[in-house]
Amino acid sequence: MLPAAARLTRGQDFALVVRRGRRAGRARLVLHAMRGDAVAPERERRAEGHGAEQTSPTRAGLGPARVGFVVSKAVGGSVVRHGVLRRLRHVVRDRLPVLPADLELVVRALPPAAEATSAELAADLDAALRRLRLLPEDSPRDPAAGVA
Repeated sequence: MLPAAARLTRGQDFALVVRRGRRAGRARLVLHAMRGDAVAPERERRAEGHGAEQTSPTRAGLGPARVGFVVSKAVGGSVVRHGVLRRLRHVVRDRLPVLPADLELVVRALPPAAEATSAELAADLDAALRRLRLLPEDSPRDPAAGVA
């Protein structure tokens, strides 16, 4: 389970990251990422007409990166989707400490993720993070193990 501070939960935030963020696709997943400096002005603009209780504060320098997951029915039935979601959460949780604190990330699983192992999902996630320049090139393949 991800810590509450690391979860992207609002539909508006998902839509903003997917619409305005940078994207990197791999065989089993697609990442949409947006840094906090781009997120804050959009939130402030939305807040002007809606009241402060509907917006979240600017995230620059606060807590871990926030991550949301999209696993559609195209991936499989309920049991398969939840299995993919659990594996993705576990893989992302291990990488939270090395991600920028002002990052908002949406991880969208593709149908091949249904048969993928955690190691395969981790490899795709790392490759996509490196492509977006969010993970250093020399970082370990599995941050939990500390093995290069």
